[in-house]
Amino acid sequence: MTAKWLTLLQDNDYVGIKKYLKEGADINERTESEENVISCALRFRCDNDIIELLVEHGADVDGCDSEGVSVFECAITYNNLAFVEYMIARGINVNETKRKSGFTPLMAATCYGRVKMLELILQAGGDKERLDNRGYSAYDFARKMQKKSMLALLEHEENT
Repeated sequence: MTAKWLTLLQDNDYVGIKKYLKEGADINERTESEENVISCALRFRCDNDIIELLVEHGADVDGCDSEGVSVFECAITYNNLAFVEYMIARGINVNETKRKSGFTPLMAATCYGRVKMLELILQAGGDKERLDNRGYSAYDFARKMQKKSMLALLEHEENT
């Protein structure tokens, strides 16, 4: 990815990004680790108007990096609730993972303590019984990391 993209995203520069796109910038350029522009924007915690601008210009919201971390998971990791809601409304398969470890978006929301995101993922069909390659479920991660609010939510969900 060009230094210009990285600078504009780090600076949260809406006007600069809009101008760069008008000049023909590649909206789906990638870093050496295959992270795409929108993932970088999420990582740099760009304002939602920048995220929306990137989406409007065709950013690959279904992509993932070389480790299998999806754009959706980046939104969970960097606590962008609006983008998580957008992806769920768009119909993302909340159980899909491209990570070799089998770590799912539900597990990510659990590990990061993202209560609202966990609720949304569960409502969208998140499979709390799914196991990663080591045999851990989201509940196991919550217990291991002592995330009491996550445990309570996952236990409540198990009883409904």
